[in-house]
Parts: sequence; structure tokens; C-alpha cells
Amino acid sequence: MHPQIRQDHPGTCPICGMALEPEMPGIEGEENPELVDFSRRFWWTLPLTLITLALAMLGHRFHAWLSTEARTWLELIISAPVVLWAGWPFFERCMQSIRNRSPNMWTLIGIGVAAAFGYSVVATVAPDIFPVSFREHGRVGVYFEAAAVIISLTLLGQLLELRARSKTGAAIRALLGLAPKTARRLRDDGTEEDIALSHVHVGDRLRVRPGEKVPVDGKVLEGHSNVDESMLTGEPIPVEKAAGATVIGATLNGTGSLVIRAEKVGSETVLAQIVQLVAQAQRSRAPMQRMADKVAFWFVLAVLTIAVATFLAWGLFGPEPSWTYAVLNAVSVLIIACPCALGLATPMSIMVATGRAAQVGVLFRDAEAIENFRRIDTLIVDKTGTLTEGKPAFRQAVPTAGYNEQDVLRLAASLDQNSEHPLADAIVAEARRRKLPLETPERFESSTGIGVRGMVGGRKVAIGNTELMLELGVDATPLRGQADGLRRDGASVMFLAVDGGLAGLLAVADPIKASTPDAIATLHAAGLRIVMATGDGVVTAQAVARQLGIDEVHGEVRPQDKVALVQRLKAEGRKVAMAGDGINDAPALAGADIGVAMGTGTDVAMSSAQVTLVKGDLRGIARARTLSDATVANMKQNLMFAFLYNALGVPIAAGVLYPVFGLLLSPMIAALAMSLSSVSVVANALRLGRTRVE
Repeated sequence: MHPQIRQDHPGTCPICGMALEPEMPGIEGEENPELVDFSRRFWWTLPLTLITLALAMLGHRFHAWLSTEARTWLELIISAPVVLWAGWPFFERCMQSIRNRSPNMWTLIGIGVAAAFGYSVVATVAPDIFPVSFREHGRVGVYFEAAAVIISLTLLGQLLELRARSKTGAAIRALLGLAPKTARRLRDDGTEEDIALSHVHVGDRLRVRPGEKVPVDGKVLEGHSNVDESMLTGEPIPVEKAAGATVIGATLNGTGSLVIRAEKVGSETVLAQIVQLVAQAQRSRAPMQRMADKVAFWFVLAVLTIAVATFLAWGLFGPEPSWTYAVLNAVSVLIIACPCALGLATPMSIMVATGRAAQVGVLFRDAEAIENFRRIDTLIVDKTGTLTEGKPAFRQAVPTAGYNEQDVLRLAASLDQNSEHPLADAIVAEARRRKLPLETPERFESSTGIGVRGMVGGRKVAIGNTELMLELGVDATPLRGQADGLRRDGASVMFLAVDGGLAGLLAVADPIKASTPDAIATLHAAGLRIVMATGDGVVTAQAVARQLGIDEVHGEVRPQDKVALVQRLKAEGRKVAMAGDGINDAPALAGADIGVAMGTGTDVAMSSAQVTLVKGDLRGIARARTLSDATVANMKQNLMFAFLYNALGVPIAAGVLYPVFGLLLSPMIAALAMSLSSVSVVANALRLGRTRVE
């Protein structure tokens, strides 16, 4: 509940009194030490509680051989271990809350049980000091059974709650469990060895056999296979991997064999970073929780006041034995009003929601992002790497008379083998995919910004823009109309000249991600306004926007312009999310109400954002929004239940129904209700783990 409290060993929170949680759940799912301790205390003393309860309820039937005084002393002896040993952690937390001036649920439990037990001990040891009005059936009333049952029921409630809370760490444990325990390393002499994952170093060559998990993040050196990345990205379709492709640790290899080079190991892997982000988000506080904390503080003080008022009202004005009623009802008020359900209402929802989000490839940095994401009404998106793949791909080759498409592509790719330009890479990759015979270029020359030239198979070949064609005296007019049309469709166009004549043109484009149209449609359906802000040319940006139905387009935008756009939209009263993947997007990501980074992008972008989409798929934004709505609804349900429970429980425990219905609430029933309220809140939060996100 209070993640700002941190220490290097187990213990309790000085504010709320709850046991501190480990920052990172263990992969083995080892038992919570508090759960082990409370289990021992509960099971060892449960028989004593039942005997004490039986003596209190049925002991008068054996008065022939068990006197009232002897029965009272027997109840004291049997209940003492329950209260003083099994209940000792509760008294410690109660005293801690008083010392720290931080009233909480343990303040009420400790005072309530101490009042019932202490009163009963005095009544047993020195009954003569009590006035006649305290006596019933010939003795001063004692409530050892109430004190013992309250302790046992509170322990039972804590056991149920701790077991339920342990499930909130299941998402992290599941992520930790994804990583394989070993890797198969290739030695320099060609032999192979199995080594522990912790012994893998950057640069090691590793073999991933069919059906095995990829051990660490790396790059494919040899082989071809399909890899199932669904455990990290939520995407069910396997991804094709060949030489040069990147692979993520813990993903599942298909039927092919791969040799990879380790590039990120240990805490640097995508999986390790995801685990850290999820754990960090689970420890954060939602704004709604701060309100609950303030209410809980004043609520405890109010309950203590009500308990004192109940004690005095029943003692002074209630029916005989009035002071007996006073003790019972005051204790019932203290016990039933424990604000544990109130304190658990939001942290449990946040923990379950962050785990569920991680399962579908959405990483929230903190609870505030989860709570606020549902308010977003405007989404600013970058183009390259966000709407598009971020890698230029060959689109089309258009030949002139005397050439065919294969000739144009083969000559251009042969020359471009010596070029380092990304557009050249796309042309060469397409020629190799088609298995065209490429020749080694000679006298290669690069003219920065306009193209390249050289000799291919004894012929003068040049590829570049209109400026290069003008410089070479080549007339590009015959293909200019087609070139303009391709540019309007978002492609980059290069002309090919052979021996001083125009041979054709080649178009390369950054393709739109297959998932982007569906993502945009889903976001529009959710009521979001989509704004594109890209550094690419206006014509290219407008072409992409037309294809996707984007509402507003800004081209040739610099990083500072993106920040200004975010600020302008916020000044108009819009709740703005910014989605991007590059270093140039980082300032805008930080300035938006919610920054959304593509997991396929740069570390700078991810560190500036409150939400990261592991796969870099905009559909993750719709998933994040769905989870945000579900989480806030769940927190509101929990808080409403906690408030309603206390609003009804406290007056009933105080005895407001007694004058009309003759109904009073036993402290034992109050303890049972208090425990069940906490468990119900945790159970409701766990429902988030089954939230459907399409």
C-alpha cells in the first residue's frame, strides 16, 4: 500500500502495518514468511479457541462438577496462548501504529481484543471490584471466547488474504519462468556445450534447436525458422527469422535450427526489462489510493470516537447488564470497522492489472498511467516505426522500352551493393530475394544526396534522383508522371540510367505495418482523434494519412515542433497521448499526458514514456485503454464495497437496531465480517486477470 517504505529485510510497514512485500517475487514462488508464521499460529491455537468457545457456550450445563469460578479460570488459561501468542503480531502492529501516530486497522484490532481480554482477566482475578450491574448469572461477565475467536478469525482472514495476494505476483513469476535455464554454446573448434544461462556472455554464438526457447536477445547468424513471440508480445502469429533478424530471449523456436550471436544478456534482455517495469508499476500508487489513505486515517480516529461513545451510551443508558453490553458493543465497533478492505482496494487492482497488461504486451510504468489512460481523447503518432515498419522495402520497378523489370532491378542492385544507403539496402534485398544474378560493380562513385554511379558488366550505370539525371544529361521526362504518382503514394523514387539513357525507375517505400489499419479503426471507434506528426515530407505524410484515415497531418516536423504540438493540444483542453519510437520523439513523449513508446524503438524513447508497447503495435493502445477502464472500474467497486461495508457495519455494531429489532452484533460475528470483507476485495481485484483485451 505504501511503496515509499523500503528496507533490506522482511518486516511490517510503519504506516499501514501490513507486511512488506519483496520487490521482486521469487521464480520458485517460495512461501511468504508471514504466511508461514500466521499458518503456524492459527493451526496451533485453533483447538484452544474452539475449547474456549465451547466452555463459554455450553459450560453452564456442567455446573454440577465444574463451578462457575473454575470455568472462568479455565477459559482464562486456555485462551491466554491464543491471545498472547497467536495474537502477538497484532498487538505489536497496534503499538507501532500508536508510536508512529499512524492509526490503521491494527490499531482497532489491538485495542478491541485488548479491551475484551483485559476486562475479562480483571473480572476473573478481582470480580469484587465490579458493581452489581456488571453481574449476570452470578458472575461478572467475561469474554475470553470473543477475544480468542477474534484472533483466530483475523488470522484466518489474513491467511486467505495472503494466499490471494500471492496470486498478484503470478504474472511476474510467469515471466521469470519463461527464460530457459541453459543455453547451447558453439566453441571455436566447432564443438558445442550446454552452459547455465548465467554463463552466457555478449558475443557468444549459441545454437537454438527446434522446439527450444531462445536463451537471450541476439541476432541470427545462420538458419531459418519461425519463432513464437506470443509470450512477450501477445501476438499469436509466429515471426519468420533468418540471417540478420533479431530474436528475443524466452521466445519459442519453431521447426528450424538457428545459430545466434548473443547481444543482450542478464538484466539487459527485453524479458528482464519487462519484469523490472512490471514490478515497478506494481509498487507504484494510483492517485485514487491517496484519497483512500487519507480517508482511512481519519476513519480510524472516527471509529475510536464512536467506540468510546458506544461504550458510554450503553453503560449509562442501556438495559441491564448495561456495562456488559457496553464492552461487547464497543469491541464490535472496533473490530468490524477495520479499514483493511479500504486499504487493499486500489493496490490489489493495480498489481493484477499490470500483470495482465504484461501478458498482452503492454507495460505500464506506474499506477498513475493505468488510472489516467482511459481519459485520453487525442493520440499523436509518429509515422516511421510507429505507423510504418521503419525499414524501407522495395515496392516497384518500372522499365522503359528495351528493358524489363528484372533488368532494371538487377542492374540497380548490382551497383547498389557498394552503397550504405537504406534505400539501396532495400533494392539489393529484393534482388537477392528474387535470386537475380548480381555482378560486382567497378569504379563505384557516390554523390552525396543525389545517387551513385559505376560500371556493371562493362556498362555505365547510374541510379539517383532527378538532379543526378540532369547532371548526367539523361532525360527523365518519360517516367516523370509515374514518379510523381508513386511519390503521392508515399514512395521514394530513383531513376536508373544505363549508358547515358533512361532505363527505368525504382520505387522504395516504408510499408505500413499490417496491424496499423485495424489499430487506427479501433482507436477511432473508441472516440480518439488521431494526429500524425512526422519529420518526413508533407506529400509522403499525406499519402500515408489518406490510406489510414488519420484526422490531422503535420509533415516536416522537428522534435521541438512535436513538443509545441503537444502543448497546443493540451492548452485546448485535450488529454493527449504521444506514441513514438525514436530519440527525436523523447521530448514529446515526456511532455504528453501519457507517453507511449514502441518496444521496437530506442531505449531513450522507452525511458521517456509511461507506457511501452512490447511489439510496437498500435493495437496495444486500444488494449491499454481497455485495461485502464477495467482497472478504474474495479478500484471503484472495491472502494464502494469497503465504504458501504463500514457505513452499514459500524452502526449495526453500535446497536442502532437494538431498540426496534432487539438485534446486537457479537464481536465474533464482527471479526468474521471484517475478515471476509478483505478477502472479497482481493477476490474482486483478481477478476482483472481474466479481462478480455482484443
